[in-house]
Amino acid sequence: MREVVKGFALALSMLTTLPFFRVHEFSKGINGYSVMAYPLVGFLLGSLLYGTYLLLAPFVPPFHLGVIIFALWVLLTGALHLDGLSDTIDGLYVPKERALDVMKDPHNGGMGMIFGGVFLILKASSLAAFNMFYLLPIVLMLPRLATVFAIYFFPYVSPSGMGSLAKEELKSWQVWMAFSYTLLLTFFFDSFSLLLLTFGIVFVIKSFFIKRYGGFTGDIYGFSIELTELLLLNAILVGLV
Repeated sequence: MREVVKGFALALSMLTTLPFFRVHEFSKGINGYSVMAYPLVGFLLGSLLYGTYLLLAPFVPPFHLGVIIFALWVLLTGALHLDGLSDTIDGLYVPKERALDVMKDPHNGGMGMIFGGVFLILKASSLAAFNMFYLLPIVLMLPRLATVFAIYFFPYVSPSGMGSLAKEELKSWQVWMAFSYTLLLTFFFDSFSLLLLTFGIVFVIKSFFIKRYGGFTGDIYGFSIELTELLLLNAILVGLV
């Protein structure tokens, strides 16, 4: 039980800027439990965003409220996945032999900044037009479930780092536990189509990056989460799901 609590605390401290459980100790034995909690952390973040919407909706115009939710979304995640998105895009604009080194560079390149800015505009616009905020817990949960599967099933190309340690410790029962509680919540929100769409998106992302690099990196996990969130938002907006 102690490992479960520590794993959840680690997941919360890594994936959010919430001031609770500020632990970044990748202690042996808790990293698999941490990955198992990723979808739950996403669900809690989405619930916090939805709660903010319910609190402010009577007082704030809808367009501005969508922008507030967007800003809070970025703040609560500490732009962690946005950084991965920008780094991954930078890597796409150099020969693949140099891409991993470029992605590790702490400075963002021009293409990463440009496309990152475009991405932020699209996400803010999506939320400004959004009216099904009760689905935000699912929208934030499902991409993180996909990351659990990516860590377990797909190669990790860096020989060291958090991703390598997480992959080493993540057990099959932890993957299926994450899938089970995510599936339960998905059915509760009547959002099974979003789950299918999520796995379709991740399959395309997996096919591309395994062909290009032979596997995933931490930045690509972040890229996958951000892109999947945006596509889920827009699929809901246009009524595809």
